[in-house]
Amino acid sequence: MNLGLIGYPLGHSFSPSYFKGRFIQQGLKGHSYHALAVEDLKDFKDLVKQHNWSGFNVTLPHKQSIISQLDIIDKAAAEIGAVNCVAIRNGKWIGYNTDYMGFSKSLVPLLEPHHTSALILGDGGAALAVKYALNQLGISFVSVTRSGSLKFSDLHPSHIIEHTIIINCTPIGMHPNEEDAPDLPYEAIGSRHLLYDLIYNPEQTKFLKKGALLGARTKSGLEMLHLQAEASWQIWNSTHHQAT
Repeated sequence: MNLGLIGYPLGHSFSPSYFKGRFIQQGLKGHSYHALAVEDLKDFKDLVKQHNWSGFNVTLPHKQSIISQLDIIDKAAAEIGAVNCVAIRNGKWIGYNTDYMGFSKSLVPLLEPHHTSALILGDGGAALAVKYALNQLGISFVSVTRSGSLKFSDLHPSHIIEHTIIINCTPIGMHPNEEDAPDLPYEAIGSRHLLYDLIYNPEQTKFLKKGALLGARTKSGLEMLHLQAEASWQIWNSTHHQAT
């Protein structure tokens, strides 16, 4: 089975080493996983045919633009408006979103009864999957952006107190800018808070470290990453997995 990843740039990508390690661990011969740095999706289908892929992952900046290339899109992915996993069956390209699956599975064990409202930091493609997952879980949310109705500069301690889940969907704090953290009134964070960072490199961002020092429970994006990769693997290997 030939699989792959598209995005641009791909220097920091997790997926190739994850899947290649899996092939070795399970003794799977005749499997490959290649990353292709694709800046423009024009003529991309011809490139996929050349590599004889059975499926592929999609990362920035193509999670939304890939939709126009698909023959079928899963209901959840359509509602999210972003695709990060494509299966190719009988020549048809079928799009899924496994980001929300990974996020939801990693979040649920951490939830307590008072975790009913979230602040989502950022509003990019990753935030779309997070919003869908929160909707499925019945958790209300407000987005914080640089230019939306609630800006980072507008944040007041009362916003932090009212929202006991804070999810960082921005790249702020990602390697190599590990000393950066979202601009928040951190003093309002306490033991009732759950801080979740989609960043996995470093595993403990400054955002999470600051929250932990104030008594909050914290979670990095590493488990989500593994869970979404596992969901992709299940989709590619299931002849019965159809888009709904």
